[in-house]
Amino acid sequence: MNPLASTFWSGLAAIILIDLVLAGDNAIVIALAARNLPRHLQKQAIFWGTLGAIAVRVAMTAVVVWLLKLPGLMLAGGVLLLPIAWKLLRQGDGEHAIKPAASFWAAMRTIIIADALMGLDNVLAIAGASHGRFSLVVLGLLISVPLVVYGSTLILKLIERFPVVVYLGAAAIAWTAGRMLSHDLLTRIWFAPRPWAGYALEAALVLLLCGGGWWMQRRGTRGVAG
Repeated sequence: MNPLASTFWSGLAAIILIDLVLAGDNAIVIALAARNLPRHLQKQAIFWGTLGAIAVRVAMTAVVVWLLKLPGLMLAGGVLLLPIAWKLLRQGDGEHAIKPAASFWAAMRTIIIADALMGLDNVLAIAGASHGRFSLVVLGLLISVPLVVYGSTLILKLIERFPVVVYLGAAAIAWTAGRMLSHDLLTRIWFAPRPWAGYALEAALVLLLCGGGWWMQRRGTRGVAG
């Protein structure tokens, strides 16, 4: 397979997987914001709110993709992704302090603003996984955001039934962090002649984060049982 095509498809798969596992809370917020509206307005608010959220997310990601081309910022982004992956593995069920909107426009505004504020981690992870290809960002978001919004219940049930989905998402984020750390302009000079080192870094981060998350969960389960 062409290396460029391989990079494209692996990046697209990572973007979709990252957005699905990170955007579950966003989907819940969207449902909460529209729940007091009449049924026919609920669907319209969710549709137009989601469209606005996609536009805002694309714009934010475009800015981050551009910023990551500056020396040192991709390195910093890779470091920032590591606690995001860890939080994903360690997060519990929390309550969402989102009040149901009283009107169509209020619901739309709530959906767009909440998605923008809650989507900062998604934006950073997606920008890193895109390898600088803005078309990949747009395509990934167009596929994943509607899936999250309209399939939120199914996604949440899938994650509850198959916790490995969360680990796959965390692994995708850790892998993206490793690529960002090794492809920054400041570190590329060392990693470029040693391609094995980049692969080793990505594998080590995936194993450390997912293994650490599994160990902490197992330890917590034993503590509750005891």
